[in-house]
Amino acid sequence: MLHFAPEPGLARRFAQMPHLRYVTADLFDPSVMMRFDITTIPFDDHAFDLILCSHVLEHVPNDRQAMRELYRVLKSGGIALIVVPIQGERTFEDATITDPLLRERYFGQFDHVRMYGTDIIQRLQQAGFYVQEISVRDIIITQDEIERMGLPVNETVFVCRKEDREVRLAS
Repeated sequence: MLHFAPEPGLARRFAQMPHLRYVTADLFDPSVMMRFDITTIPFDDHAFDLILCSHVLEHVPNDRQAMRELYRVLKSGGIALIVVPIQGERTFEDATITDPLLRERYFGQFDHVRMYGTDIIQRLQQAGFYVQEISVRDIIITQDEIERMGLPVNETVFVCRKEDREVRLAS
């Protein structure tokens, strides 16, 4: 499993799983196992069964390259769980907006470079993924679980699968 910008609580739990080969990664965080840019992942093709990438892509100037890299390092049959903030139908990005106050105004946070719309699905599909949307509301049962996991109820998890070519053609 490859986990980008790992949430401390999740990282502790995953690290305790004895049969899981678990790798944490981030560009800046010194506490992770590996520091690298998500647009140039230093692993071989088909290296991971599972990738967790929550609230990372909205920070990445070349998100399409990052998505292609996620697809490249995912094994056939593997799953990438991707979460980004969503607002509206169309993704808004403008590379000329560099002022932190303007970025916060337009993208929701000073270090974001875009505000995704629901068209992120097409971006992920263009990278090669089969994409399924799952609402956090559909997977979280109690208010206690919502608070413990720190998940906003209105979030969507994009379950991105890398299917065998033969399986995909047969569908």
